[in-house]
Amino acid sequence: MTPNAASAASGTSRRSFLASTAAATAAVAGGMPLLAACGGSDSGSREGTTSGKNAGKILPAYVAGSVVAPDIPSKNGSAIGFTGKLDLAGLKTSVPKKLGRGGKVTVMSPFWGSPPKNDNAYYRAMNDLIGVDVRWQNQDGNTYEQKLGAVLASSDVPDVVVVPGWNMNGKIPSAVIGKFADLGPYLSGDAVKDYPNLAAIPTDAWQRSLFGGKLRGLPMPASYVPNIVPLYRKDIFDKEGYEIPRSADEFLALAKEITNAKAKRWACLDMKWTAFQAFGVLSGGEKPLGWNLVDGKLINRIETEEFLEALEWTRKLFAAGVVHPDARLGKSQATDPGPKFAAGEFLIYANDISQWWSRAAEQAKQNPAFRIWGMDVFGHDGGRPTLWATQPANIFAFVNKKASEPVVRDVLALANVTAAPYGTKEYMLTNYGVEGTHYTVKDGTPVKTDQGNIDVMNAYVMVASPAATIAHPDFPDVARGQVEWQQRMGAFTRKSSFYGMQITEPGRYTSLGNDFEQLEDDIVRGRKKIGDMQQAVSDWKSKGGDELRDWYKKILDENGPAN
Repeated sequence: MTPNAASAASGTSRRSFLASTAAATAAVAGGMPLLAACGGSDSGSREGTTSGKNAGKILPAYVAGSVVAPDIPSKNGSAIGFTGKLDLAGLKTSVPKKLGRGGKVTVMSPFWGSPPKNDNAYYRAMNDLIGVDVRWQNQDGNTYEQKLGAVLASSDVPDVVVVPGWNMNGKIPSAVIGKFADLGPYLSGDAVKDYPNLAAIPTDAWQRSLFGGKLRGLPMPASYVPNIVPLYRKDIFDKEGYEIPRSADEFLALAKEITNAKAKRWACLDMKWTAFQAFGVLSGGEKPLGWNLVDGKLINRIETEEFLEALEWTRKLFAAGVVHPDARLGKSQATDPGPKFAAGEFLIYANDISQWWSRAAEQAKQNPAFRIWGMDVFGHDGGRPTLWATQPANIFAFVNKKASEPVVRDVLALANVTAAPYGTKEYMLTNYGVEGTHYTVKDGTPVKTDQGNIDVMNAYVMVASPAATIAHPDFPDVARGQVEWQQRMGAFTRKSSFYGMQITEPGRYTSLGNDFEQLEDDIVRGRKKIGDMQQAVSDWKSKGGDELRDWYKKILDENGPAN
């Protein structure tokens, strides 16, 4: 998982890095109106989305945090940023008294790596701060969906269950509605003010936490701006005098200039994700998948010319021989790109924004000249790109429907600590553990010890998080670069018609689009043709795509679009 280097990145970075890692190994605030469900918000429907008529009764009040002021405020939907050194003596307190009531709470969550023993120094310190005896049932993140399905189908459900958005498949969305509690009585409206750090979570993230007409999820908020960045070796670009491309044609020309197969240097890995951005293709990574209202007609991303053009351009890169052989063999999403990127075997790859910092941290000592940076996304024709907003939350913690009120209160006390903002004592303990045991501070930068890298892993951070934040006291230039990249790209980012909605599709449609990603990869590698995609889209329409369109259109007709 996370490299053994000092940094801090809450909300956005943790969420997106966990998400990208899970996908690879297996596979902002705003207040837009709450949208209504087919059948009404109180119907308990397991399909559709949630009603806008009761928005004031469901969503928590938003109260911006005032404990810590960021160095870089949010702009155009970006995360907030911190670039200064940490002053441990000056850390603020966001939870002045224990809210936990001393009960025991069991939490099941995905975990990447080897889970520590339950009775370790980090867990003891966190539980003492919260006032709750949290017991972890960590499960292998790579096979979590199977375990999740089995647990939710049983009668033995832990007090808290973390469910990432990428695991919301099959019967799991329906099980979420049937198995987990309505947190509205504890958090809706002004009730959330009992938990100030939860009150500071942006409204969009809470809206995304509405399942079956009720507030069921505790969210991990995300930035509005797409998280996939074209990352490149700035040190080599500067040395060779390469210019940053401003169009699809310029990128291809540069890629040809960079590539020298005899010298074991290629321009890039698979750039399909960047192609989708450059050609303005609707986001397809989070449900609802790629739907938008265009000139009064509801269309899916796979039906657009932009989608086909993005595939064709990516195909040209492969055909030109500028893509690293690992990616041509389909290995780019299953292996760590770090070592060969560091070795200069390729100079550009598209991945999660969290890798901007993680690659810099990996190479800081062994290769001081190494410098990674993020390219601005270009419009394919050299103009302004059209980017599509990511969902405002995609990892959620749920409370067992059978939990007593004291247990629910203890869970919220836990979440109120884990959602503490950067620059607070609670944040430091949640993310770094106990000073001297789990980390030391050198020149204002926290550095995890060996014990810290064992104990302080992906546990408490999965319960709830503060508003999207980027902070790297060890690499302040990277933190500023990341936030400013988001701010620039945020100016080109639009909301789709279903932005922020938590939609549960009818079960008969859940596997309808399962084969498209593999077909995309086959097309760009030359194993299939564009015509094969066109045929697949035609088949998709006849096998249920047009029916699904009508189902989504009914939601828009009854409630109106988000954009």
